[in-house]
Amino acid sequence: MAPTYDIEQLLLAQPSTRTVAGIDEVGRGAWAGPVTVCAVVTDLSEPPAGLTDSKQLTALRREALEDELSAWAAGVGFGESSHEEIDKVGMTEALRRAARRALEALPVRPDAVILDGNHDYIGTPWPVRLEIKGDAASVSVAAASVLAKVRRDAYMAELGFEEYGFAENAGYPSPVHQETLARLGPTEHHRLSWSYLDDLPQWRHLKVHRDPLAVEGQVSLFG
Repeated sequence: MAPTYDIEQLLLAQPSTRTVAGIDEVGRGAWAGPVTVCAVVTDLSEPPAGLTDSKQLTALRREALEDELSAWAAGVGFGESSHEEIDKVGMTEALRRAARRALEALPVRPDAVILDGNHDYIGTPWPVRLEIKGDAASVSVAAASVLAKVRRDAYMAELGFEEYGFAENAGYPSPVHQETLARLGPTEHHRLSWSYLDDLPQWRHLKVHRDPLAVEGQVSLFG
């Protein structure tokens, strides 16, 4: 089924809500590169044909939709958290920062947010509506999922590192990525706090250990 505006309209029925943003992220489970969040505001007009959850679309179809979505949306904002920031503060805080950056990059401040998933990593001051599989149910979240995916995939491809296959796997642990990582070790774009290093004895000394009590995300190195 194609995404609809049912959730947006439910939120907009509240007197205090005039603008709703849909949010989705990409890169949470990658071993390298940033996590990217996109926020999209629409005017409830008919979306570009074929819009759905980005995972249901081919790379070519996502790229074809990018220009259409950018022109159609009432507002688009992006936020990112780098691999260094992820290592310093952890993924939950990195997502929160990236999401806030995306929301603050919108041309209008939304009164409510539809967030894909079952965990509110954004928090105040935005009222957040969690929606499992929101990228398949909500038009604005589906648009955010496509735009975030295209943006991050393009960034990872531009990094080079062909032997790691970043252009194909976007930093996720594909067989090619895993084999090259074991042989050559992490690049400067890898997340060094990730547990994959525990399984690579020759590179384990590079592991970054984050202090969970550090409020500002300070890190300490062990080994």
